[in-house]
Amino acid sequence: MDKYLSELINSGGSLTLEDVFMRIVFSMIMGLVVYISYRMTHMGSVYSKKFNITLYSLTVLTATVMTVIGNNIALSLGMVGALSIIRFRTSIKDSRDTIYIFWTIIIGICSGVGDFLVGTIGSAAVFIVLLIFGNVKNNERVLLIIRADRSKDNEIRSVVFHYFEKAPQLKVHDTTELKSEFIYELTKEMIEKANKNEINKAIKENRENKEITDYLYEVGNIDYVNIVMQNDEIV
Repeated sequence: MDKYLSELINSGGSLTLEDVFMRIVFSMIMGLVVYISYRMTHMGSVYSKKFNITLYSLTVLTATVMTVIGNNIALSLGMVGALSIIRFRTSIKDSRDTIYIFWTIIIGICSGVGDFLVGTIGSAAVFIVLLIFGNVKNNERVLLIIRADRSKDNEIRSVVFHYFEKAPQLKVHDTTELKSEFIYELTKEMIEKANKNEINKAIKENRENKEITDYLYEVGNIDYVNIVMQNDEIV
């Protein structure tokens, strides 16, 4: 029994230098694929070059760890214990980042165990999926925020209702004894359509074009009118 356990614990894979070199090089090549994919699917301020380099390094590190562990149970248990004391506190700005983290780990595992075919086919499939759907973003939302005297509530509602062809959704209506604050949720299409209609009306009536903010300030006693754009890059 003792002899069997000793053989099991010390049964590490004896890899040649060529095997180790092939596994590490494969992980570097596939890590470059992840790097390119992340760069292509993350545009604007959401892209982090440091995080992308981290993904590339994580691929090679995972492959190195898997190459060292092999079939050695003692090393496997030791590695689990070592990793369990490490706390990762990297904030995830985009839900797609989780996919890339798992992708790099899986590539590293495939590279470390020498299963190059699975790593290549799987990575090709993920690359195509992310290339097609990676740039898909949520529809941009626009918040129209109005703060004014409470006595102007009905006039504000009337201006907003008549300016937009489709009545915007009132998300928040905060009030105090003297003040009111309205927060309407719009879409980019609603604003563009309303502006186009207003331009046509101004041309027909031979007058200066006005925006929603102009009409609201004409009501009087308006503290401010803010238009806030929300998209995937704002957390």
